Formats: sequence, structure tokens, C-alpha cells
Amino acid sequence: MKFIFLTITLSLMFPANTVAHELPDLGDVSQATITPREERLLGLQIMRQIRADTSYLDDPEISNYLNSLGHKLIASSTETSPGQSFEFFALQDSTINAFALPGGFMGFNSGLIIAAQSESELAGVMAHEIAHVTQKHLARMISGHKYNMIASIAALAVAILASRSNPQAGQAVIAATQAGAIQSQLNFTRKHEKEADRVGLNILLDAGFDPQGMSTFFERLQKASRFYENGAPSYLRTHPLTFERIADIQNRTHEMPYRQVADSTDFLLVRAKLRALQGKPSDAVNQFRARLEEKRYINEAVERYGYTLALLRDKKNREADEELARLYTLIQSDNKTELLLKDHRLGKTILVQQKGLQAGAMIETLAAAVKLANGQTDDALKIYRTALRIYPQHKALIHGYANALLLNHQIDTALELINRELQFHPKDIQLYRLQARAYALQDKLMLKHRAQAEVYILQGYYDPAIEQLQIALKHDNGDFYQLSTVEARLRQLQKIMAEEKEN
Repeated sequence: MKFIFLTITLSLMFPANTVAHELPDLGDVSQATITPREERLLGLQIMRQIRADTSYLDDPEISNYLNSLGHKLIASSTETSPGQSFEFFALQDSTINAFALPGGFMGFNSGLIIAAQSESELAGVMAHEIAHVTQKHLARMISGHKYNMIASIAALAVAILASRSNPQAGQAVIAATQAGAIQSQLNFTRKHEKEADRVGLNILLDAGFDPQGMSTFFERLQKASRFYENGAPSYLRTHPLTFERIADIQNRTHEMPYRQVADSTDFLLVRAKLRALQGKPSDAVNQFRARLEEKRYINEAVERYGYTLALLRDKKNREADEELARLYTLIQSDNKTELLLKDHRLGKTILVQQKGLQAGAMIETLAAAVKLANGQTDDALKIYRTALRIYPQHKALIHGYANALLLNHQIDTALELINRELQFHPKDIQLYRLQARAYALQDKLMLKHRAQAEVYILQGYYDPAIEQLQIALKHDNGDFYQLSTVEARLRQLQKIMAEEKEN
């Protein structure tokens, strides 16, 4: 794929002088290459705006799954450059799309994840995207078009978000005079696409996934495009597909040994979670209820997980608790669930037997949240404590447990947990939010504003972070060490801001 279909001119997206101030200094405009550091800085600038938008899915379970899958693929690639960083994230957007940004940032719309009918299909799309980065297609395009290209990419963050919130306005922007020229620059060449297919397929195979995953997903998108009222899905508009490309992938996999790969539990649960979070809460509830009543599902436990989450989102807390009990009964039973898998070699669907789901970290996180919503705080705390002994690194459990402790006025215990976790995860924004809240409950205002400053720093908002640190210094309810820490952090941040202005 690449970026997103929608591209726009800077004059429409940024106020005067904004871009020059926001973008990193890339040196002499005549230089023929862009360094990895420059590319990363550019990506970070774009990500600031994406993270600030409501469509950005700041969900640790979804993020952890995408990054685990992505890094499993990367670990299998011999093409990745030393020091190349990758970060995978999701947007709450029902359109089928994914996009790569400078610096190894890769976004996946919820619509694409839901549309993938197997984990190998999602991995196939992801492997293709990774290949574009490892083969430096993006860096070459940036270098080739120099600052005009960089300006276009800088507008992408706003374009992505504008197209999500107002498709009509997005279409109007595309009609701008320079849009056609920019679009032609942003599309990958056929050579790039074929190379990404070849390298991506090797990555997919080496990581142990079904090699058919890439071609089946692309082929289904190609066939489905004729039914879209407004043309092809966004992914196809940025990643032009041809029957020749699909046939080439199929020919390469034809002689490979057949590989049947079962979907991971996390993949199934993440898809169910995204469906539960999509659209109006009441609509999500009705959709899950209908699928369960009509038995239109592959795995009943996964479907009931999504249904429970949709009920909780719709604030039907008692019903969610009742459905949670059914889910646990189903999980604990010895009955086997039927799993339908498509045998791509035989061209038909086969039926296999698979044990039911285990009550893993995602289900335990949901169970605790349901108990908490029903006022059963003691039960929620017990679930969190038990689950964390089994899954000590599961961020959603950590965040939920800290929140439950604060709600139960166990502030010291919550802070002990938060501060310990921050030693291992110093870039966890949610932990700093919880820390700020805990200090506020203790009326430790200096430490509250210090924690809030870290939230802004991690989001890339340095001006409000400096303001929070300055407010913190006006409160004298901290000890000498804490005061010195705030002063040192303020000086450090002011130095960074001064260096950015000089550049």
C-alpha cells in the first residue's frame, strides 16, 4: 500500500509558516538522500497529529497485538537494516486501508483488520508493507522529490484524519489543482509493488504463515471493488492491484508445500474487539446478538467475548455480567468448538475440531471491567490480582488494576504499582495519566503537574509540558529531590525547544 489515498496541498492544510516551524531541518535541499534520522524525525512530526486525533486507537491490547505480529514478521526478515525501528498502530476507521509513514510507522484501519478472514491474510498485508520499508521504497521517493515530496507527506496526517471525519471535504481537496501531481508522486511504482510482493512473501513464509494469505486477501479486494459505490477501496487506490500481480504471487506459491495455519487467539479476540468498538454501541450489540442467535460464527467463545464488550460499551452492565458468565461456562466446558478453514489447495472449505479458548489476558481484562462497572469492586480487584500473576506484562491489566485501586481509594497501593511499572515502561502515557490522577487525590499538586507534563512530552506537545512544569514549581508540597527533578526536567525541555527553533 503506501500512504493513504487522500493527498492534499500544504496551503490548504497548514496555516502560514506552520510547516517550516514543525518539520525537522533536512539540510541542503539539493541533497539526494534522506538519512534514517531525518526520516524518523519526519515520521514523529506526523505521528504527533495522528495520536492527537480521536480516531487513534490508544488501546494497549490492539497495539500490543499489531506490534507482536509485526515484529514476528520483522524477526524473520533478512532485509531489515540494523537500527531500523518499526511501530504499528490502529485507527478506528471502517474503510479498508493501511499506510506507511516515514520512520517505520505503520497504520492499519480497523476496517482492514476486520476484513482479514485469517491471521495469515493480515500478516500478508503487513509483510508487504514491511517490505516497502526494508527495500527503502519510501525513503527513495522522499529523496527523489525532495522538499515537494516532504511537504506532501507532512500533509498526510491531516489528510488521513480529514478523510475519516469528512469524506466529502476530502474529495473536494483532491480536486485541488496540485492534487493530481502529488498523487502521482505518492503512488508506488509497479516495480516497487512487485518487489514488495516478492520480499513480503518471503517474510510471510519465514514467519510460518500461510503463503496463500497475501494473494487471497488481495484477490478478494480486487473482486469486491466492483461493488463499491465510490470506486475501489482506499487500499487499492494507493496500492494498484493487477491480475498479473496476483497471478505472480499465486504462481510462486503453487509449488510450495501446503501449510494450514490456525489463527491465534489474540487475532480472533482483537477482531471481535474491533467489531464491538465499531459504530454505535447499540448497533454493535444488535449485530453480535443476531450472529449468536443465527449461529453465524466460527468460534462461539470469541463471539460471546465481543458481545460482552459491546454490552459493556452500551452501558448494559447487568446484561454484560450475565453474558460474561455464559462465556466462562463455555470456556470451561469440555465441548469442542468447530472451526472452518478454507483449504486453498482443494478450493473448498473443510471442517476441523479445535479446543475452546482459554480464559487469557484479554478475557480476564474484560471480566474485571464488567465487575467494576457493576460495582463489584472486590471481585474486580481479585480478578486483576490473579490475572497479573499469570500475565504480569499485560498492559491493559496493569492499567485496569491501577484504576480499580484508585476507585477503591487504595491510592498508596496504586502509586506503588504505577511507579514500579514506570521503571520498566517509561514511555507508557496511560501510566503517567494514572500517576497524575493519584497525586491529585493525595493533593500533591507539584507531582501531579510533573506527571501531566510527561504525558504531554510523550505526545510531542512541548509547550504545554513546559507550562505544566512551571505550574509544578509554584507548589512547594514536594521535597528537595522532587523539586530538583522538576527543575532539571524543565531545563532539559527548554533546551530541546531552543535547539528546534535554531533548526
